[in-house]
Amino acid sequence: MTPAPIPREVELFLPAAGGAEALLAAEVTRLCGLPAEHARGGVWVRGNAETAMRLNLHSRLAQRVLWPVIDGPYRDEHDLYDLARRVDWMSWITPQQTLRVDTNAQRSPLRSLNFATLRIKDAICDVMREACGERPSVDTQRPDLPLALYLGPDHAVLYVDTSGEALFKRGWRDARGGREGVKGEAPLKETLAAAMLAAADWQGRPEDGPLLDPCCGAGTIAIEAAQIACGMAPGLLRRHFAFERQGPFLPHRAAWQQMRRDAEAAVHAPAVPIFAGDVSFRMTDFAQRNAERAGVADAISFKTADALQRLPPVAVPGVLMLNPPYGERIEAKGSGQSRAVAPREGFDGGGSSAEFYGALAAHWKRHYPGWRAWLLSPDMKLPSLMRLKESARVPMWNGPMECRVFRFDLVAGSNRGARAGEADG
Repeated sequence: MTPAPIPREVELFLPAAGGAEALLAAEVTRLCGLPAEHARGGVWVRGNAETAMRLNLHSRLAQRVLWPVIDGPYRDEHDLYDLARRVDWMSWITPQQTLRVDTNAQRSPLRSLNFATLRIKDAICDVMREACGERPSVDTQRPDLPLALYLGPDHAVLYVDTSGEALFKRGWRDARGGREGVKGEAPLKETLAAAMLAAADWQGRPEDGPLLDPCCGAGTIAIEAAQIACGMAPGLLRRHFAFERQGPFLPHRAAWQQMRRDAEAAVHAPAVPIFAGDVSFRMTDFAQRNAERAGVADAISFKTADALQRLPPVAVPGVLMLNPPYGERIEAKGSGQSRAVAPREGFDGGGSSAEFYGALAAHWKRHYPGWRAWLLSPDMKLPSLMRLKESARVPMWNGPMECRVFRFDLVAGSNRGARAGEADG
């Protein structure tokens, strides 16, 4: 059977975190001027090689950009093998290059996903061995051709992953220290920080107002906001994307280089100020070093301060945006006393959690009237803890954990919780 040629345009699929699909569809349309369709788990958009390159460079919300190569019904692993053999793999890589297959399944009848993955790999290697007498190797770390196999109850889709590393890896993290670099710091992916900003429609415009993250941790939210405010493409600092080594994209090298030059030329000074800090000197310093690697240190003003005592950094109301902290990051510097709350994964709505969030809301009501606060939390009772009525709650998933992004429109006022907070602060 002669493999079908690679089509000029395909239905690209962009996986997204749960809750961010509609936001991603709007972003895709804005970036590419193309209609995008969203459903649970991601977004489809019809585009070509240059569309895929542009989305890899500019999308803040997509997890990856996937190029479909074959799909069809299946009953067993042999059907998957036959399906994969119908692809012209010689147009994608050479035998000297490497591949990896990742399999995701939902209600699949197959007993072993590992065997399904192996059969896809076997099909690719057999096709290339028959064509030229050599076969590619497997590389689980940085393959030239990463593939994503999606299995439904009776239908399979095989994609080429044009991104390689997941797109939340913007290229500025310190690899020596792991994802966050500081032991005990719960990770917040850049794509999730971007989704929070998109949910708030904060784009760094003058009318959006200043932004403050008073519990910044590693600085992810502030850094993402600063890159938005500076017009910096999220993929600009990445060293590579997988498509740069894949056959269908090689004729577009000149267009890719021009995209990068245009992205570099688009970077500008921010129109609004961005502020961040943490109660921990160590975390504030770490966040500042992250901002330096991200190229936005000059766009963010960092200050080590207790969130329960920090006053507004500017007179003009703006946006408070945070992933609420826990543990040592809530300990007032120099006090030797901890106001630790439960980790994000285990809010229980009692004890020190209620005390901290009640005091935080009271502080905000006293000092931040007119500001809009956006908080990410897995605790659906967070408004009760804060004694505030939310004006919006946006469903959003932080990995496997279901969360909400709560919006609170802060107004001046006092109640028993506010008086308790004032005494505590």
